[in-house]
Amino acid sequence: MKLYGKNPVLERMRSNPQSIRRILVEQGHEDHGFIAQKAKKWGIPVSAVPASQLLKIARNVNTQGIVADVDDFAYVPYAELLELAVSKHLVLVFLDGIMDPQNLGAILRSLGCLGNFAVILPTKDSVSVTEAVLRVASGGENYVKVSQVSNLAQAIVKAKDAGFWIAGSIVEDGEELFSAQLQFPLGLVLGSEQKGIRDVIKKLVDLKVTIPMNQSRMSFNVAQAATIFAYEITKQKKR
Repeated sequence: MKLYGKNPVLERMRSNPQSIRRILVEQGHEDHGFIAQKAKKWGIPVSAVPASQLLKIARNVNTQGIVADVDDFAYVPYAELLELAVSKHLVLVFLDGIMDPQNLGAILRSLGCLGNFAVILPTKDSVSVTEAVLRVASGGENYVKVSQVSNLAQAIVKAKDAGFWIAGSIVEDGEELFSAQLQFPLGLVLGSEQKGIRDVIKKLVDLKVTIPMNQSRMSFNVAQAATIFAYEITKQKKR
């Protein structure tokens, strides 16, 4: 896989330098010396290359003059993630039918910024963690554990068996988020913008929650909703 841009590459060096195979920097780039110095500590090779070579590699992606070859994204086995969530008090975020890499990337960025979240993705009918996702995540993927599961409903049941209380986001007719008393340990289910949470998943939810909005005919996209939920969860968790 490849990482594009200064911040994603520097964030990866801070959090997981062993996953970086090499870094390419555009000739004459103002941050070449700084990046080379940081990379030297971890034995990561850094090469200065013409802008035309980066353009060819990136295929119209904005590289900001920096590209890194990195290991494929490492998913965490769900059983291991569940144990980690219990011991580290992580909030589990189950994503049901999210297909847009831009949305997943934005979700990882928000959850990474706020901290103490983990994400569970189904293997079917869902986006996975791709280069496009990493571009938008901007380093957030380094701070959010992600699992892929073959059956999201079964994964939620296992979380409930482990003591997690499950909240589900719905567009309307749920309890208002800002007045809801969330219970911990917590799992949050977010559905796609087109279909929402599937019925088979909705039956497993302990509380249906809605973000109150002034304009009833409008709604947030799933990435925006995830940020709002994550902020409120973080606030309530600190009480």
